Amino acid sequence: MKHLVTALIHKGVLKTPALIEAFEDIDRKNFVPVAYADEAYEDSALPIGHGQTISQPYTVAFMLELLQPKRGDKVLDVGSGSGWQTALLAHIVGTEGTVIGIERIPELKEMGEKNISRYDFIQKGIVTVLSINAEDGLPKEAPFDCIISGASAQEVPAAWKEQLSIGGRIVMPVHDSIFLIIKQGGNEFREEEYPGFSFVPFIHKK
Repeated sequence: MKHLVTALIHKGVLKTPALIEAFEDIDRKNFVPVAYADEAYEDSALPIGHGQTISQPYTVAFMLELLQPKRGDKVLDVGSGSGWQTALLAHIVGTEGTVIGIERIPELKEMGEKNISRYDFIQKGIVTVLSINAEDGLPKEAPFDCIISGASAQEVPAAWKEQLSIGGRIVMPVHDSIFLIIKQGGNEFREEEYPGFSFVPFIHKK
């Protein structure tokens, strides 16, 4: 894992001390299927079943650097999958913060909870994982300081923007770009686009 972290730092994608520490302490190998354990420290996406993947470390680092989570933040992690990114976020926000993972596929939710539990984040009340559709966000839990999604959609859901705190950030793939949305006021947002990425599609409500 140390080799992977060092490589990401040298590539200039992993910069923030708290995020570097999380990458060092949260072992990606604990979040990949046993069949792919030997590839856990490669900088590539890996299958986790049900047509889903654990994202490439470079992409996770890139998105989390844009998100800028901090200790004590309340974070919504959409498409939590096998739980690696959720655990990284939990490490950063600490016991003063909250991370709510949303994973629509029940089998992956169960896998993610089991993996995250290795680090006691669920036991400590930092992480909760829900198996629901995320399109409407979680109005009862709003506002969120950070919202991040690992699945690509046609646009950022309006509900997510509404549920973001002032100064809060959304990081989400739209088509083949990663978008950063910063809420500057009640209805005022600043957007930045970073093209050149590939993601699994967002699952919409039926």
